[in-house]
Amino acid sequence: MRKTFSLALAAALFAAAPALAAKRDNSVRFAYDQVPENVDPYFNNVRIGVIISQQVWDTLIYRDPNTGEYKGQLAKDWKQVDDRTIEFELRQGVKFHNGEEFDADDVVYTLNFVSRPENKAVTQTNVNWIDRAEKIDKYKVRLVTKKVFPAAIEYLAGPVVIHPNEYYEKVGPKGQNEKPVGSGPFRVTQHVIGKSITLERNPDYFKDSPKGQAKIQKVEIRFIPDRQTQVAELLSGGLDLLMHVAKDQADQIKSIPNLQVVSGETMRIVFLHMNAQESSPHAALKDLRVRRALNHAIDRDAMLKNIVGEGARIIHTICFPSQFGCTDEGAMRYDYNPAKAKQLLAEAGYPNGFEVPFHAYRERNQSEAMAGYLNAVGVKTSFTFLQYAAMREQLRSNKAGLLHQTWGSFSVNDVSASTPYYFGFVDDDASRDPEVKALLDEGGNSVDPNVRKAAYKKALQLIAERAYTVPLYSLPVFYAATADLVFKAYPDEMPRFWEMTWR
Repeated sequence: MRKTFSLALAAALFAAAPALAAKRDNSVRFAYDQVPENVDPYFNNVRIGVIISQQVWDTLIYRDPNTGEYKGQLAKDWKQVDDRTIEFELRQGVKFHNGEEFDADDVVYTLNFVSRPENKAVTQTNVNWIDRAEKIDKYKVRLVTKKVFPAAIEYLAGPVVIHPNEYYEKVGPKGQNEKPVGSGPFRVTQHVIGKSITLERNPDYFKDSPKGQAKIQKVEIRFIPDRQTQVAELLSGGLDLLMHVAKDQADQIKSIPNLQVVSGETMRIVFLHMNAQESSPHAALKDLRVRRALNHAIDRDAMLKNIVGEGARIIHTICFPSQFGCTDEGAMRYDYNPAKAKQLLAEAGYPNGFEVPFHAYRERNQSEAMAGYLNAVGVKTSFTFLQYAAMREQLRSNKAGLLHQTWGSFSVNDVSASTPYYFGFVDDDASRDPEVKALLDEGGNSVDPNVRKAAYKKALQLIAERAYTVPLYSLPVFYAATADLVFKAYPDEMPRFWEMTWR
């Protein structure tokens, strides 16, 4: 049973809180419930890994979160030479945290290393469009894509960070995890693997970065899997900032003196994924009637109102509405209809339902609600709550049945960063539909925006018609913090520690 905090207890805990030492020290103490399997940005795909990457590393290009404008970061300028080639003029005078000078060798080594399949980057869809990077001179690089890839700038402004080539060639992803080295506004001073990571302001950060100089001196990030423990620590003064606070707790925290709650919609979508591929060990999920039954079994509106909270919206296709190519026009929609769900199950030969494993890794209260709806129509779920890497392994080893998935697209505002990750014949594709893949490939490799939109639209329609997944809603984020911490909630789900200040 989930524990809750009463307002009286919260007030008592906060009244006993120590003085604001973090404010005096100009530091921020932050907690997250997931542990990155590797803080090297190419070898993890949980949100905390993405958050750390943007503090510690830089990208060639930066997308301004307020205007959407692309600005030069490690690259001063760039130009599209032809449909598959982009040329970059790099900044001079930039140094990595270990003193290594930034130049073309770093870009070429990083991009060529992570894009080679044999190096097994976890985030393959972020780099598998890269054919090669070539050095023209010390501060000029040419990037060639495998095919026409119109979303290249979006990726280069997001998850595609640059490593120091001499250090990375020596230590590899394992060493980069143990002692991370980037060029970003914060440098890592301590990493206790699985427990915490400490960032300190980079005093030598280059002044022309669109990120700007960090104002906070130190950020302490602790990995605390239990969110109740996180809230207790915030209330007792041991933490300054939390994100992904549950709606019921956020509602209570709003009433506590000296605390604040900031919220808003994010690009993260939530869906119930099904192992429907031909090799699935769960025969029921290969039946279209069963998959449609599961779509009818869950009351999205009730979950949104009672559990998820304001700032979210129902989705009908597997992408975020602002992403280029995302649409639900013409896509089959499934109303909440448990009677219809039971009828479809009976027609498929499961009048008494069936049993299936159900894995989840975050927002446990939402997972439990989904399981409740499924159980109500006869689908008996064996529920397992895991860290993300362990859940992902269940899917990739073809053991999973149902999975409560969320996906933030690495904040890339293009359908190529969402739908193909689960339907493009990459590791987490659990349906392996060649017709869908062909359409996604067409949408991802055309210079004509109308061709792209048409291909993505048809792919999204087929996914909905064939009910390979249950699209649910976008996920709002609730931040809880001490009242004196000044920060902004961005739709890309990225706490920008370098912008934060204390009142």
